[in-house]
Amino acid sequence: MSYSQNKQAAHNTDWSALATQIKQWGAELGFQQTAITDTDLGTYERRLQQWLARDYQGDMHWMAEHGTKRSQPGELVPETLRIISVRLDYLPEETTDLKALLDHPEKAYVSRYALGRDYHKLMRKRLQQLADHIQHQIGVFGYRAFVDSAPVMEKALAEKAGLGWIGKHSNLLQRDTGSWFFLGELYTDLPLPVDEPASNHCGTCQACIDVCPTRAIVEPYVVDARRCISYLTIELKGSIPVELRKPMGNRIYGCDDCQLYCPWNRFADYSHEPDFDPRQRLDEARLVELFLWDEVTFNQNLEGSAIRRIGHERWLRNIAVALGNAATSPEVIATLQARTDHPSELVREHVLWALQQHQPAIIED
Repeated sequence: MSYSQNKQAAHNTDWSALATQIKQWGAELGFQQTAITDTDLGTYERRLQQWLARDYQGDMHWMAEHGTKRSQPGELVPETLRIISVRLDYLPEETTDLKALLDHPEKAYVSRYALGRDYHKLMRKRLQQLADHIQHQIGVFGYRAFVDSAPVMEKALAEKAGLGWIGKHSNLLQRDTGSWFFLGELYTDLPLPVDEPASNHCGTCQACIDVCPTRAIVEPYVVDARRCISYLTIELKGSIPVELRKPMGNRIYGCDDCQLYCPWNRFADYSHEPDFDPRQRLDEARLVELFLWDEVTFNQNLEGSAIRRIGHERWLRNIAVALGNAATSPEVIATLQARTDHPSELVREHVLWALQQHQPAIIED
């Protein structure tokens, strides 16, 4: 029996006090912010339909496969009344100048969220612990936890809950800490009081639009995923469009440019989660070293990492493009030539393209 069906218990609950307690538990569990919203996503649903109508989702067919479950939480989890939204900072403290690392002639750039362990399990475990706290306090209730694992409009829910506002780059921004954080949700059947939505503070700034290497932000608040480097290096399974390879630079998994140049991120807090600390020197690794990993090494080195889900083939595809954009050297050319007979046609194609970028040096040799 869900809590909403237990009329007597619901009548005796001080929902405002419980909401305050939930936020305190969230802080104790390590979340930087916990807030509550309702299920009305009508405005966001219309924007989503317009985005899908323009085919900006690319190969992410799952964005449209679930109908309105994404924008109507009650269809995904029946009896949902309120959604508890949480955020968790992930930016590791580094000595590296991240802007200097972009387009580095030798080193790879990996999106900061993917440097450490996969965040999904960590956040899901803590959301479950939050649900356990609530259940211990009030008894059985209906809930379901989500961490980027189902058709959930997490940024829309977070904005409505007051965790921040959706910026022109489509990421969630918070005035006190920028945008370097993960989001998670706990769908519940509890009639909790809701928090005030966040207001937008982007103003006339369009730093994220101007700096996007592939011009993926086609207009404020609208991203054409087909041009986004995060999509190209993570979601796209096939060949990367030739015209977008040069702009990708050394970005081999994801892209942080729009966040790095956002003025609000000067207020960003570093994460205190050991799980998010860089592993395998991915925060400063050389491209040629990463390209030498065979499939066994790839799987071993990236055990527990979000990167592992793209597989070794796409890993090599991405690095081949980055090597094509790297400074020409005998080492780079030899490293690429060693993969010209790779069994994957996808890898061979991108290796050949990369070698062609160094053609003058090859001819001179």
